[in-house]
Amino acid sequence: MQDNKEMDRIVVQNVYKTFDVYLDKANSLKEKMLFWKRNRKEKREVLKNINLTVKNGEAVALIGVNGSGKSTLLKLMTKIIYPNKGKITTYGKLTSLLELGAGFHPDFSGRENIYFNASIFGLTRQQIDARLDKIIEFSELGSYIDNPVRTYSSGMYMRLAFAVAINVDADILLVDEVLAVGDQHFQDKCIAKMKELKEEGKTMVFVTHSLGTVKEFCNRAVWLSNGEIRMDGKPDDVIEKYLEEIK
Repeated sequence: MQDNKEMDRIVVQNVYKTFDVYLDKANSLKEKMLFWKRNRKEKREVLKNINLTVKNGEAVALIGVNGSGKSTLLKLMTKIIYPNKGKITTYGKLTSLLELGAGFHPDFSGRENIYFNASIFGLTRQQIDARLDKIIEFSELGSYIDNPVRTYSSGMYMRLAFAVAINVDADILLVDEVLAVGDQHFQDKCIAKMKELKEEGKTMVFVTHSLGTVKEFCNRAVWLSNGEIRMDGKPDDVIEKYLEEIK
């Protein structure tokens, strides 16, 4: 039996991901008829032979410049998209905050969307009932909780999405830059809650450009560059090399 602290939560093996990029795509029927040879496309390799293992209880930051493959790797971990080659295996219940309001229905209220969203994460009606007050309190939406979410600002979306995601008892939490949205008070509150979850032994992987947060919060940083892992290690060491490179 594997020791709980040494348990693998995410295993990425020899993963490649490419996307088709259309260089001069025809947009209208007329253009398609006149310029039928136009649909030239090229394959762009976004991730190249990625191998990564995240252990139980680790807080891992994916860092790198825009376009380095960080968000793509996070989406692969959630199985929103799939690799062209290789394999990603996750062990345990997973929750993610990748796109604001993903899974929310704009015409329903925040309260109704809590039920929809939490059920996607596998909670029963009774389990959501038991957590409802806690979720609403954390979101700080007050009476807005009964308004349609299409009336929400991006910050309100984030607060509700985060409040649901941290209350579904997941083993793994994946976060993509959403903490950059909202006021400083709520950002601090989110970081404090994530520290609390980390102390409880939850596993976290997140994409961020806030290197200060990485140093404060993570015990490991993975630097992606041009779709490859450039460095994987202690946050201070990785960030030092990363900053030298991008100066």
